[in-house]
Amino acid sequence: MPKRGKKYRSAAATAPRNGSLAPREALERVRTMAFANFDETVEAAVRLGVDPRRADQIVRGTVILPAGTGRPVRVLALVPADREEEARAAGADYVGTDYITRIQDGWLDFDVAIATPDLMKNVARLGRILGPRGLMPTPKAGTVTMDVGRAIRESKAGKIEFRVDRTGNVHAPIGKVSFEIDQLAGNFEALMDEIVRLRPAAAKGRYVKSVTVASTMGLGVSVDEDIYR
Repeated sequence: MPKRGKKYRSAAATAPRNGSLAPREALERVRTMAFANFDETVEAAVRLGVDPRRADQIVRGTVILPAGTGRPVRVLALVPADREEEARAAGADYVGTDYITRIQDGWLDFDVAIATPDLMKNVARLGRILGPRGLMPTPKAGTVTMDVGRAIRESKAGKIEFRVDRTGNVHAPIGKVSFEIDQLAGNFEALMDEIVRLRPAAAKGRYVKSVTVASTMGLGVSVDEDIYR
């Protein structure tokens, strides 16, 4: 067994031993148990009763976190020349089709890429680079759109994308340890409301099987999943 550090052991000593907690209480525990020397990200892990191998049971969506993600979002807008000023006015950090070539040469200093549909024939060649990194613009995530300004503003405001993985779990950031408890609770509920809303019709039995919240370096705390039946 690996030897645990003093800070980890101290946090583990205060962790709840049995049972699940109400969301707000669980998030408060996560905040008090965080011990890293940086502002840790708080994440939610939700185990779903779906079979991701079946197309009709894939859970994928986006949600705007009311309090944001707690970190600056660098937005790349791949738009034609006549839409560049609109993209800049909306807050895009990088604008223009010349970035397609730069990405092919290895440039990846952005967090979200937004493209207009008419440019997707050019952006498609970036699939092998951006796809594995979760950066490829897609209509389902709202990042392939003619409403460029709105997409940029939503991304800057804290819009995140989530998708069930092959083991049936959804992982998503919901803020930072430095957030007030009301901010974390609001973000968490926004995420859970959207996951519940997206329940596939083909999913049978219990949909939300377990919910855990944790900070980057901290211990996981179980949330009462019966709330989301």
